[in-house]
Amino acid sequence: MAADKAKKGRKVEADEKVRTLEQLLATREIVVCCGSGGVGKTTTAAAAAAMAATHLGGKVLVLTVDPARRLATALGLERFGNTETRVPSEAFAAAGVEPRGELWAAMLDTKQSWDDLVTRHAPSTAVRQQILDNSLYQNISGRFVQSHDYIAMERLYEIHCSGTYDLIVVDTPPTRNAIDFLEAPARMADFFSSKLLRWLTAPSKSRVMTLASKPFYTVADRILGSQFLEDIAEFFSLFQTMAPGFVERADAVTRILSDRRTTFLVVSTLEAAPLHEAEYFIEALDERKLHLGALVLNKVLPAYLRRSATTGVAKRLCAEADDLAASVADAGEPADVARVLRTVGESFLNYQVVAKREAEQRASLARSPEVVAAVPYFDADIADLSGLLALGDQIWR
Repeated sequence: MAADKAKKGRKVEADEKVRTLEQLLATREIVVCCGSGGVGKTTTAAAAAAMAATHLGGKVLVLTVDPARRLATALGLERFGNTETRVPSEAFAAAGVEPRGELWAAMLDTKQSWDDLVTRHAPSTAVRQQILDNSLYQNISGRFVQSHDYIAMERLYEIHCSGTYDLIVVDTPPTRNAIDFLEAPARMADFFSSKLLRWLTAPSKSRVMTLASKPFYTVADRILGSQFLEDIAEFFSLFQTMAPGFVERADAVTRILSDRRTTFLVVSTLEAAPLHEAEYFIEALDERKLHLGALVLNKVLPAYLRRSATTGVAKRLCAEADDLAASVADAGEPADVARVLRTVGESFLNYQVVAKREAEQRASLARSPEVVAAVPYFDADIADLSGLLALGDQIWR
């Protein structure tokens, strides 16, 4: 199989120390990008996937489970959804790049993914149709708690098992939701073995009507109608017929997260709140013994701000502004030039304090992953494949 050959061709020796994102992605098949909102997680995931397709070859998929659709424009696509869509070669050509491989993109469609899952796991055509036609299923399949998180993991598992892609880069929801993303398969398995489900699927006449539960039934019947509990029981009875398949797949999804072919990439800025979220997630990965491969820090001030040589230059601008202004008389009134030079020097020294503080924050992280990459501020928003590759250059080597 061509994909298998490409996969083998870009692997490095297992005992070779990983020092760059390029080496990390060359040794993995799934990269799960996590981080709080607003830190550039989606853009970083797309940039990493674009760099892998460009430099490593093979077929690379970026799968976003974040509802935001800002990826489409940057990838040169009008839109994309549950079905994987190839990023056109024209988008790479416009960026002045000839990729070694292919870049594909998909965005999770929760409702469609649930329908596909029911189709696969239903024990018969009749049961499948009953579930798909059930009004309760139609209303909650895209909305109920953990629906989005579980189906994202299920979709990831399905795509990975197909063997179509050499690398899958997953863009998850914001951090604390990403913890739900990790735990959703186990919760689904627990649900199918829960007392609640057994009670819901028991015949209505056999349910024990306690004094505590009577008010609930009274209110439910008054507001929702006498068929409310029967409708719920019918839905969950149908759903329970798929329990063995769900539990088996939930266990398999959980295993794939801890597989050595999977790694996690945490994205953050060095602002207090996002950095706290990143540390929280790093600890969560550590507790679950999941592989933390990389930490990408976005909007980091450049390293030259911390050099002692530049400190002297900035201090000289402040102290000798009047003399320096006289040497560049053509620039304007000496007093104005001196004021500008002094302001520039003072601003540089202020930024230097922030840059040193950022370096301390980075060094104080509770646990450092194999790869730590810093991305500077960009002058403009990333709106196309050229911008994604420019960001990718910052984190790749």
